[in-house]
Amino acid sequence: MLFGIAAIVISLVSVPGRGRILRALGWGAVAVSVVNGLYIAAEGGGLGAITAADGAIAFGAIVALIGGALLVVGASAGGLAHVPAWQWRFNRYVEWLLLVVTYGLLLLLVSAVLTSGGQGSAANAYSGAVFLSFLGAVGGLLGALHASGLLTWVGAVSERHRVFSVAVLLIAALLLPLTGAGSEYWLTVSANIGVYAATAIGLNIVVGLAGLLDLGYVAFLGIGAFVAANLSGAAASQVGIELPFPLVMVISAVVAGIFGAIVGSPTLRVRGDYLAIVTLAFGEIFVRSAQNNIGGLTGGSNAIPGIPPVSLFGTDFNDALVIGGLRLAPGVLYYVLIVLIVAVVMLVFANLKSSRLGRAWIAIREDEDAARAMGIRTGPIKILAFLIGATLAGFAGAFFAHKTATVSYESFRFLESVTLLAAVILGGMGTIPGAVLGASILFVLPEKLREFSDYRLLLFGIALILIMRFRPQGLVPDRHRRAELAPDAEPVTAPIPGADGGGTVKASAS
Repeated sequence: MLFGIAAIVISLVSVPGRGRILRALGWGAVAVSVVNGLYIAAEGGGLGAITAADGAIAFGAIVALIGGALLVVGASAGGLAHVPAWQWRFNRYVEWLLLVVTYGLLLLLVSAVLTSGGQGSAANAYSGAVFLSFLGAVGGLLGALHASGLLTWVGAVSERHRVFSVAVLLIAALLLPLTGAGSEYWLTVSANIGVYAATAIGLNIVVGLAGLLDLGYVAFLGIGAFVAANLSGAAASQVGIELPFPLVMVISAVVAGIFGAIVGSPTLRVRGDYLAIVTLAFGEIFVRSAQNNIGGLTGGSNAIPGIPPVSLFGTDFNDALVIGGLRLAPGVLYYVLIVLIVAVVMLVFANLKSSRLGRAWIAIREDEDAARAMGIRTGPIKILAFLIGATLAGFAGAFFAHKTATVSYESFRFLESVTLLAAVILGGMGTIPGAVLGASILFVLPEKLREFSDYRLLLFGIALILIMRFRPQGLVPDRHRRAELAPDAEPVTAPIPGADGGGTVKASAS
């Protein structure tokens, strides 16, 4: 209904990018109608449930589907104009206020996505359907905002105030416990997303920047977790050493980095598919070694339980936190810690990407022979990619061990490596937001679709296929990959009155 009203208003008003906006709203209406129609038909007794049954008429899903489809066809029939590129510039403080409002709305949107439909259970049979329906609506809304050029303009404003944007975004992430997603369950989900996001950013160095296919990367996360479990005073540990958590994190990262350099050393001799086989073999060796409890360091099938929680000033991070009259859910300190860890990993990645070493990785990714001819020492630099990526994974693994309190080889199988690789490719290789968004999607979707136990993997796979079909460069691609996969089109400058106080606004191909 909301999309229909918005479509009527926009159809009667002359706005830049109107056709693309209407098409996005149409697709949003189609998505919501299909999800609700299919679910009611499947659970309510067939097509009669969405037409007429027992004297009750229920054509809502069909009418909305036809309306959305007509809107998509009608908006596209006359051809689509280019996405407008607004050139507005305001006072610094006005733009800062705009960014604060934008990131505040983003925080509320993230909270709404996490909590939409609630927790799937027998008592909440509509959880998955509500989540998918809400996700379709959010997709239509974001598509319309992108078609209007507003998202691109906000991105340009954020780039002009990069330091301020990063600070506000960090504060917004830390404020998630104050929203509807501030329960213990959703904070645990968010902390797990953070672990996968930090690990995916490390993998992005190996795959996204250096272009080296690693199919056993999750083993470095496992190495960091097992090292932390053995050095943190766990009851089942055979080492019998208890070190402070910050020191444990550093040692875990260093040990994982050493193994990363060892695994990366074959890159001096092999590349491409052969390198993928080497990394796949390493991942399997790690799993089998942990399963057989080689050296007594992994616990085998019994795992390593009883890892003590992180504590600060006598407060365990598992406990609830009371600040004045505000009581925060248990696990909020773990959430704050993983947000800070992800921020540090992002900082490392951003600085590496823009450094001389990062440019060397990108050159190797594009053409290793040409990079060698230009004087780049490709062998050591590729080993550095494995070393640094593994170090970041080990860093996240130490947190993972303390948060879950139990470390088992079951958490680090080949499927987890594939999931991380899919997160990097899905989100956009070589970008920080892409790795975080990809990891979030690949962790949240299975969690929210538990209701569809028989069809969950099918729906998950279809979603990935659709995303990669329409966004092969990833959801948040970097400039190089966007240019590689974008259709050939010349940018056009079209006068649009009233864009910046009597001037024009550029319209570019997108």
